Amino acid sequence: MKHIKPKNFSDKFALMMTKFFRLIADTFFAKRYGHRAVVLETIAAVPGMVAGVWMHFKSLRNMKTGYGYYINEMLSEAENERMHLMFFIAIAKPNWFERRLVLIAQIIFSIFYFIMFILFPRTSHKMIAYFEEEAVQSYNDYLKLVEDGLVENVPAPQISIDYYKMPKDAKLSDLIVNVRNDEMHHSETNHNFADINESIIFNRDSNKKSIIQSIKSKKFSDEVINLEISRRN
Repeated sequence: MKHIKPKNFSDKFALMMTKFFRLIADTFFAKRYGHRAVVLETIAAVPGMVAGVWMHFKSLRNMKTGYGYYINEMLSEAENERMHLMFFIAIAKPNWFERRLVLIAQIIFSIFYFIMFILFPRTSHKMIAYFEEEAVQSYNDYLKLVEDGLVENVPAPQISIDYYKMPKDAKLSDLIVNVRNDEMHHSETNHNFADINESIIFNRDSNKKSIIQSIKSKKFSDEVINLEISRRN
C-alpha cells in the first residue's frame, strides 16, 4: 500500500499523532501481534462511530438530507472494525489485565477523538487514514511471521469464516489477508473524506480569501452534502 505524504500542517499533525500512538503500541505489545490487534481494533472501532453518530445528529438538528452516504460509510467502518476485534479476541484470548487495558485505552481515545472530530474533522479523518496505513503494515508483518512459521497458522475462528464467507478450513493467514484488505479500504476512504474539496479549502494562492475564511465558507459538513449530491448525479 502506497503511503500518502502529508501536504500541509494538518496532515503533518495527523501523521505525528499516528506515530505517537504507534510508539505506544510498539512499547506495550512489540511483536505480539494477536494482542496488539485486540487493542488497536478496539480503538479503530471508535472513529467511525463518532463521525457517523455526530453527522446523524447534525442531519436531525439541521433537518437536512445529504449525509446518508457519509453516515453509512462511517457506521459500516465502525461495525467492520468491531468484527475485527471479535476475530482477534478469539485468537489472542486476552487476559484480565489486557482487557482492562483495552477498556482504558478505548475510554481515553474516545474522549480525545470526539473532541478532535468536532473541532477538526478533516484532520481527524487524515489521522485515521494514517492509522489504517500503519494497520496495514502491522498486518503485513503479522502475515510474514505466520508464513515464516514463527507464529502458528491456527484455524481461523468460525465467526470470521462466517463473516468473510471463507472456506471451512481457512487459516489465520487467510483471516489476516481479509482484515488487511479492509484496512486498506478504510485508509482510502478516510483520505478521501479528509481531502474533500481540498483545493478550495487550502488554496494558499488565493488573494480573495484567507485560509481561515475559506474554511469557514466551506464547512466540512457542507462538503459531505455536496459529495452525496455528486454521487447521485
